[in-house]
Amino acid sequence: MSETTPAMPALSVLDLVPVRSDQTTGDAIAATLALARAADEAGYRRYWIAEHHNMPAVAATNPPVLISMVASATSRLRVGSGGVMLPNHAPLVVAEQFALLEAAFPGRIDLGIGRAPGTDPVTGWALRHGAGGVTDEAVTLFPEYVDNVLAMMEPDGVGLAVQGRRHVLRATPSAASVPQIWLLGSSDYSARLAAEKGMPYVFAHHFSGDGTREAIELYRSRFVPSPELAEPRTFLTVNAAVAATSEEAQRLALPQLLQMVALRTGQPLTPQRTVEEAEAEGVPEAHRGLVQAMAARWVIGDADGARTRVAELAATYGVDEVMIHPVAGAAAGTDAGASPAREETLRLLAA
Repeated sequence: MSETTPAMPALSVLDLVPVRSDQTTGDAIAATLALARAADEAGYRRYWIAEHHNMPAVAATNPPVLISMVASATSRLRVGSGGVMLPNHAPLVVAEQFALLEAAFPGRIDLGIGRAPGTDPVTGWALRHGAGGVTDEAVTLFPEYVDNVLAMMEPDGVGLAVQGRRHVLRATPSAASVPQIWLLGSSDYSARLAAEKGMPYVFAHHFSGDGTREAIELYRSRFVPSPELAEPRTFLTVNAAVAATSEEAQRLALPQLLQMVALRTGQPLTPQRTVEEAEAEGVPEAHRGLVQAMAARWVIGDADGARTRVAELAATYGVDEVMIHPVAGAAAGTDAGASPAREETLRLLAA
């Protein structure tokens, strides 16, 4: 490392549990557990599971269930949600789930909370059938829902006035500790709310890439210290594909780039292509500019170049932690229960 190269930040992992065209859901889960063990062995700080629904290429539909699996398969990582989409769920259910996870794995659980539904309107309605679907009211009440989750996980619980009497709700009968709770977002809304409540905050740089600096600066400038957090705390999330050569890394990134093109342009979503399937399809001429713009924000390259890029991103945004979303695809014939290129991305960055 040269004198002008910034220090390498702590590294963490974001996992959407991708499902390839050659995988079943069970295969994708097996690959995620292998990836988590690789992250644990390589010294990564935390491992977060996303929440998405009714998508052919994503098996991360239920973060608490997957968090339990990953925490059981690892020994050191902090494991959490990146994030739980709170408008989809009753606050008490979320509090109960994460209170149990914290009880089972004390000091290793993070609860990241988001405001977006993480799905289409029809699936959102189905998630809350009987409770009005994911309505504007659920989004409007988001700050209150966050407060309820926080309070319900505390040992004293939260008191509700019911017919003139105080009824106490506790997420678990005898909490000895609580998860670390983060607010997540891809706009400035959660930045403002996290600052106001004195909570840790993460902007979805890996998904958006636009407005990251503004959101982080807003959060830091408006932060109000709380009993749980004296100073602002945030980190950066980035997509990464790292391989022995830059050319190979670019090949491995292509399946995810095509997936994002489909998402951004309203095309039908499919299971993630193998590298060969992606190369055979190619990038449509009309979308080359979009692909180039996305790839420019990602970390794609060999180990030295990728590590330098991650360190520079951390310095640019003033963070001491970068959460890697490993997007390297798989070649045809890869073991269906493994994602070796994703594991190699983590190992090369941590080397």
